[in-house]
Amino acid sequence: MRTLLITGPGGSGRSTIAAATAQAAAGTGTRTLLLGADRGDTLGAALGVVTGAAPVEAAENLTAWRPDATESFRADLTAFQDRASTALELLGAARLDAEEVTPLPGAEELALLRALRDAALSEVYDLLVVDLPPTPHALALLALPEELRRYLRRLLPAERQAARALRPVLGRLAGVPMPSEWLYDTAGRWDVELAAVEAVLADRDTTVRLVAEPGAAGADAVRAAGLALALRGLRPDVLVANRVLPESVEDTWPAGPVAQQRKTLDEWQGAYDVRHVPHLGHDPRGTDDLAALGVPGVKAAGSTVEWPVTDRLAEDGVLVWGIPLPGAIRDELDLVRRGDELVVTVGRFRRIVPLPSALRRCTVAGAALREGELRIRFAPDPDLWPQGR
Repeated sequence: MRTLLITGPGGSGRSTIAAATAQAAAGTGTRTLLLGADRGDTLGAALGVVTGAAPVEAAENLTAWRPDATESFRADLTAFQDRASTALELLGAARLDAEEVTPLPGAEELALLRALRDAALSEVYDLLVVDLPPTPHALALLALPEELRRYLRRLLPAERQAARALRPVLGRLAGVPMPSEWLYDTAGRWDVELAAVEAVLADRDTTVRLVAEPGAAGADAVRAAGLALALRGLRPDVLVANRVLPESVEDTWPAGPVAQQRKTLDEWQGAYDVRHVPHLGHDPRGTDDLAALGVPGVKAAGSTVEWPVTDRLAEDGVLVWGIPLPGAIRDELDLVRRGDELVVTVGRFRRIVPLPSALRRCTVAGAALREGELRIRFAPDPDLWPQGR
């Protein structure tokens, strides 16, 4: 199954483009699931149907679904209270009834990720179109599985499970209670679930698509989004320029917005595969309007970008790790090595990535930003590098 993740700045019309893309795919006979995260029924408004917590058939070969974060959060909290009942009783805590539970911040994102995973593993559909939140929230959502798994590995390392039989003894020696088995079991289950979501996001059949309205604000948002995606090893397949005004609009549109759109489109053409979607003069509603948009189809190639390690030991005595960061500015870059990890900061975006195995036996010898690629040089550590290499 192919997965298409669609995002863009708030107000860019990304939900409409997602609905039109799903409708167009379903019209070719592709079994399509349209998955949304908005609290309001923006997808339903575009499709002309009501969508909600239960999947609904919006058209032939097209199913729409907006997961209910409240029910998902209630189920998770109830399961947690059941597993931790002994600890909660020792603390004198009072259980929460399902009726009094409201979702905490982040519950909607987790519900969407779980639905994405379940849909990808269901083998019921040929295409999954995901209407992600506006770009800043979507970028945080894409990073969430990797970051949560890293936290779990640091706080509850899996290798400690091998000492289960020793925990009571260690607890007496240390004078403090050791983590119970249920805690490790819960962490292990979460890790498996997060790994499944991470695998979907990193799959070569998963594509990321940007939607923006050409203009000054759209240009800034696209630059930031492209850079943040690059830091995650992703590249959008196309940039959908939405609500593009026609060339001859002197009698109906002010000249200023038209000129600004044309300037932005010219700038985008050099960096992205730009596809124009016309302004209909009104908000698209219903199947006819969605069909009139003429949205681009889903490409065969995915969005994952390789970060290659180049062997230049013979020429320069170093290995070079290339990280594509188109649009990055040197003054906004920062690198910090922490053991076997590298902390990469680009402006307000940061990612902690594990070093490839060969580079863990090296020291950082320098870095440079050239032609939109960060090239980090690593020199072999004589104490760790295999002899004769």
